[in-house]
Amino acid sequence: MPDLIPFLDAAAAHPEFKREVLEFVRGANAPRIELVGYAPRIKVERVLTQLLHEEPTLPVERIRVKAASGCSDFSGELTVYAGETERSFRFTWCCAWRAEQEGWKDCFGFWDQMRAAREFGWECFQTWEAA
Repeated sequence: MPDLIPFLDAAAAHPEFKREVLEFVRGANAPRIELVGYAPRIKVERVLTQLLHEEPTLPVERIRVKAASGCSDFSGELTVYAGETERSFRFTWCCAWRAEQEGWKDCFGFWDQMRAAREFGWECFQTWEAA
């Protein structure tokens, strides 16, 4: 969560959304964060961090995440509701991709996705684009 806090503090998001983001990452239910299907909290936290980093002036009131989680990736679509505005983003967070970008291989010769996830955290977005 440390990476999220500065972006959350600086964001123009609704105060209740901000409060629920903190509750969500601590394991509580958060009605303003809708998950379609299963999504690991840490991967949703990374998407939230990316959103607040890329769109700090967006007055986010609630979000919907529809995504699929793999071993090294998390891909899908984020829909953001901000007043009368609705914006969507397609994303792929992939620590194996980031490891490949860094040229990091593990002792078995595979891309060292664990190192990339540990060292880069939320900064493993291969794709982040308006839908």
